Amino acid sequence: MATVLQTDFAWPDVGIERGVIEGAGHRLVTGPSEPSPAAAVEAMVAEHDPAAILTCWADISAEAIRRPTALRIVQRLGVGLDNIAMEAATARGAWVANVPDYCVEEVSDHAVALAYAWFRGIAQLDHAVKGGKWDPSGARLRRGATLTAGILGLGRIGRCTARKLDALGMTVLGHDIAAPPEGVPVRMVGLDALSAEADIVIVHLPLTDETHHLVDAAFLDRVKPGAFLINVSRGPVVDNDALIAALDAGRLAGAGLDVVEGEPSPPAALVARPDVIATPHVAFSSDASLAELRRRGAEEVVRVLAGEAPENPCNSIG
Repeated sequence: MATVLQTDFAWPDVGIERGVIEGAGHRLVTGPSEPSPAAAVEAMVAEHDPAAILTCWADISAEAIRRPTALRIVQRLGVGLDNIAMEAATARGAWVANVPDYCVEEVSDHAVALAYAWFRGIAQLDHAVKGGKWDPSGARLRRGATLTAGILGLGRIGRCTARKLDALGMTVLGHDIAAPPEGVPVRMVGLDALSAEADIVIVHLPLTDETHHLVDAAFLDRVKPGAFLINVSRGPVVDNDALIAALDAGRLAGAGLDVVEGEPSPPAALVARPDVIATPHVAFSSDASLAELRRRGAEEVVRVLAGEAPENPCNSIG
């Protein structure tokens, strides 16, 4: 029997994880639902000496990875890996794995929904009506099929969003380090062309050293006047100060943000604006996606504890 530490969870209970892990004969211990600071995670690791760590949002530091006597895997309950000390895991021979495709439909749906909320004025008109203002003549709405969308990042989710926007009649531009597979309805362009031509800019990028603040003042200075920015990837890909300045200057008509640098306490100067639609990092979430994520993440842990390699490894070990 091995001990599995689940550091945090973004759902009401850990019943699915417990069923899979304890059903395989292992022991599951859990931290609080809210992600703990790195030092608290390190203390949990020191107390329980886990062979596997399941983490949602909590930071898994190099120290947390070094402390266990026989750590086999750090399993991310999600896609992004920016909260895990990857190099430390690889150095000690522990796998890092994620669940890369559990929420493709949900995140792309959320991006499309934010786009619709903007060009059809859904959020602003709802607020106006609830505030006692009934003014259909004041609506400034757009026809979706006349718009051009630019997608930064054409991985699984970006490609799914491209297909949905193309089906709505939009022209779809894309920018990535590699061209997508054939059949994806997108025209690949450079970063400058995308920012200058797109009415809607959608960020579908992982957070890396290269993408940190990729959407900065220089990028936003080049955007098409009146464009709308959507970020459903990671908050720090977008520079908050540069975004506020672009909104203040009127270069952007608005922004739709499911992720914000500084979350879970994002700056009110950004998210409280009437030209910003904000949701609390829930693009990944649905009843189906969460059940799949939790089951598959726990199954990866059981697989590695049985001596097999994970199905979705994110590092290489000797």
